[in-house]
Amino acid sequence: MDELYSFGVTVLMGFFAIMNPIGNAPIYIGLVEGYSDAEKGRIARKSVLFAFIIVSIFVILGGIIFKMFGITIQAFQIAGGILLFLVGYQLLQGNESRMHHPHPDEGAKRSDDVAISPLAVPILAGPGTISSALSFTATDSSPSHVAVVVVVFAFVCLLTYLAFAYSEKIMTLLKPDLIKIVSRLMGLILTIIAVQMVILGVKGL
Repeated sequence: MDELYSFGVTVLMGFFAIMNPIGNAPIYIGLVEGYSDAEKGRIARKSVLFAFIIVSIFVILGGIIFKMFGITIQAFQIAGGILLFLVGYQLLQGNESRMHHPHPDEGAKRSDDVAISPLAVPILAGPGTISSALSFTATDSSPSHVAVVVVVFAFVCLLTYLAFAYSEKIMTLLKPDLIKIVSRLMGLILTIIAVQMVILGVKGL
């Protein structure tokens, strides 16, 4: 039980850091500018739901994906660790990660639904999030560990939805400098998790 609790805390820290609900609130505001309140709520719900479905599929079918492409757990841990390190390093430097934030042209309002792209993918369920989710179950894909990852990710998705729903109030309460500090703190946590992932991969090899 203690092992599952520690694992859950690690997963929570990892997902919260990489999804960064507070840091993504300004992005959400920019993407939904001009929409009605009802439409904004629908976009927030749809983006979080799609992100949850996408990541959950990868978590549940992770073992099958590994076998299908002949990927070893160690190789994925090292590659995933490098990806997460790049995201964390960019956040530490105060830059927006291209794995989460698309090119300005991609973020412009278009006729298609912004809830799916770019909000759900790649801002919420980008390569970094998917790599992190798969890595958490790479060494132990038992039903209990998979369930913990899915439940914790659902919780972080709920926090993200609340951050989107109350994004205007959050921006009013928090100064831009404080949001930058939070983003850099999330970057530090990500780099630590990334290094640990690479260490586990190298040890496995």
